[in-house]
Amino acid sequence: MAGWIQLKGVDLDYGAVQALRGVDLRIATGERVALIGANGCGKSTLLRVLEGILRPSAGSVVRDVRLRQAMVFQRPFALRASVLFNVALAPWLRGARWRAAREQAVLALGRVGLGAVALRNARTLSGGQLQRMAFARAWSLRPDVLLLDEPTASLDPHAKREVESLMADFAAAGTTLVFASHNLGQVKRLATRVVYLEQGRVLADLPVRAFFTGPLGQTSREAELFVKGELG
Repeated sequence: MAGWIQLKGVDLDYGAVQALRGVDLRIATGERVALIGANGCGKSTLLRVLEGILRPSAGSVVRDVRLRQAMVFQRPFALRASVLFNVALAPWLRGARWRAAREQAVLALGRVGLGAVALRNARTLSGGQLQRMAFARAWSLRPDVLLLDEPTASLDPHAKREVESLMADFAAAGTTLVFASHNLGQVKRLATRVVYLEQGRVLADLPVRAFFTGPLGQTSREAELFVKGELG
């Protein structure tokens, strides 16, 4: 399987804590990969390795340098400036001229339904609006790959549906999605593949249907228990 990114034997240590252990992972263009597991299992760390924010302590990461990436965090950062400025800053930092960056930001805000609040101070937005602003920021970069760290974890049901709709829009446009989630319903709705992590190790890596309907096999017993709600 051709992949835009491949991890081979990746370890990552935070001092005495080993956050990732011997992770082998290959992700192909157009996949929708859900990372699941209990808190502290390594999901966020793995996303940051995929984005290039963190460098492995051991192992290798190979990326297709032609593809553009963006990341949406669980708690989006907002400068004390307009929503438009917060979004336009992303393409400007990637090398776009400021005028072009603003034009991209305007289009992106329209796509996520925030055009009417473009000039509002971003720090006055609700949690759901902030997350949609983060999606607009990602959209302004026109990414081939979108990484998402628990993008709906702290949102109300209506805002969660809005964010899931945006994720589906990215997928429909051909964007590769890799997202961490505790919401198994969300995983079923959006993912094509599930990677289950436990203590920094990949214990299962299966198509979504196989993961939820089984048989998962002896080596994936912990993953099966997690899905049934008996773990995590």
